[in-house]
Amino acid sequence: MSKRHSTLLLLVCLSGLLPGPLATASDLASNRDTVVAFYEMVFQDHKPAEAAERYIGDRYIQHNPHLPDGAEPFVRFFQGFFEKNPKAHNEIKRVIAEDDLVVLHVHSKANPDDRGRAVVDIFRLENGKIVEHWDVAQPVPASSANDNTVF
Repeated sequence: MSKRHSTLLLLVCLSGLLPGPLATASDLASNRDTVVAFYEMVFQDHKPAEAAERYIGDRYIQHNPHLPDGAEPFVRFFQGFFEKNPKAHNEIKRVIAEDDLVVLHVHSKANPDDRGRAVVDIFRLENGKIVEHWDVAQPVPASSANDNTVF
């Protein structure tokens, strides 16, 4: 590549027209570990306030239509949920990390008798903190047109 072309490519990257460098393997592992630790503290230990304090950034953008932005609404919601569902349990089935995103595929149950829901949670991190969240969920069906499961 000529010096002129490499300078042009550098200027395009710096201008934001192309994405910056991809996350390193260390960044991906760190982001993955952060989200898994956060999730386990919330959904296994039922400690949403401690998890939010430790793992959520100064801002928290929420895409779930039932919750406003911010860590505090998240904490209030799950404190109330766990009061009503003290045996609630989420099992992480898969973790995918790419760039600044971590995706969890989860079996969420309100109690041991609940078939549960298949949930995909997507988290975006900045500087090692969770700053944004999306999720989608579906009930675990009693039967299926195939022999596969939702997990």
